[in-house]
Amino acid sequence: MVRACEDGILLYPVYALLFADAGLTTAQISTLFMLWSVVAFAAEVPSGAWADTWSRRSLYALGAFLTAAGFLSWTIWQSYPGFALGFILWGLGGALGSGALEALIYDELAADGEEDRYARVAGRAGTIAILAQLGATLLATPVFLLGGYELLGWLSVVVAAAAGVVALGFHETSAAEEDDEDGYLKTLAAGLREVRRGRVVRWAVLISAMVYAFSGLDEYLPMVSRDTGVPTALVPVAFAVPSICMAAGSALAGRWSTVGPRRLAAALATAAALLAVGGLSGHVAGLAPIGVAFGLLQFAMVITETRLQDVTPSAVRATVLSVSGFATEVLTVGLYAFFGLGAAIAAVPVLFALAGLPVLATAAVVATRLPK
Repeated sequence: MVRACEDGILLYPVYALLFADAGLTTAQISTLFMLWSVVAFAAEVPSGAWADTWSRRSLYALGAFLTAAGFLSWTIWQSYPGFALGFILWGLGGALGSGALEALIYDELAADGEEDRYARVAGRAGTIAILAQLGATLLATPVFLLGGYELLGWLSVVVAAAAGVVALGFHETSAAEEDDEDGYLKTLAAGLREVRRGRVVRWAVLISAMVYAFSGLDEYLPMVSRDTGVPTALVPVAFAVPSICMAAGSALAGRWSTVGPRRLAAALATAAALLAVGGLSGHVAGLAPIGVAFGLLQFAMVITETRLQDVTPSAVRATVLSVSGFATEVLTVGLYAFFGLGAAIAAVPVLFALAGLPVLATAAVVATRLPK
């Protein structure tokens, strides 16, 4: 929900290594990830209200173009300031798209009386997106060998910009007509009030945010791969296992959209155990249990976001989803801070394993508070 426009991006599996090879330390890389999240959560809720009072389709497209500009910065200015600018642009782009696309899809289905199909549609879309990313990931190895980080960067700019062009062609039954300041502020206030006063909505927002925050773990997967002995050029290939598992998790979420809170909690607890096993293995084979954990987390993301959609009124849908996105980014900053500070005393794979503890805590919350 908050990492918009990264599907099909060739830089995605190796950009952490780009930063490292440019001379940045793990702590510096973590500060970049934190900057990314801070920018995103600062823009999350205001952009959600904007989507509810303007055009969700247009806002998502604008986000894609900003993301493309961010990748351009990484490609032509490979230093800490250039990487920081790229993350600022990507953070803004992600915030504009966060919630807007999901709200657009749900309401388009609702307009035809088919909102109960949302989990299946979202699951299939997620599967296609992940498989597209898998294709880009596998393509990244020959492209890297051919033209290095620069060629990967330019192709990523093209793909992100193309996503914006495609988004402009999405069907939108009725873009909101209230684009004046009063309409915007009223919608923003209504969305925040819905979260504050609605106990069910509030828990759905929090749980979705907690689960989505773990998507930040994949930023460190390239470093985990290289620490287990995978050469830089083959790191994209190592991404294949998590990508396939995530695609499977997304597809299964569409089929099992009515899974109960306890079973979903059990899936998250299993993911926590697998992260620990994979991170502590010290071997490339540890990427297999990590991959399965990522698949279970992807399954949980689709289910928890669907529950949130089901309990959210249409008029403030993007705003409420963006509140969840805001909470996600806050939690993700904490995750990045954990890796940034922890890198001084432990290797990245060990920190990866320890990240299973908050996953386990999230499972406990899901078991008792997730809307049915």
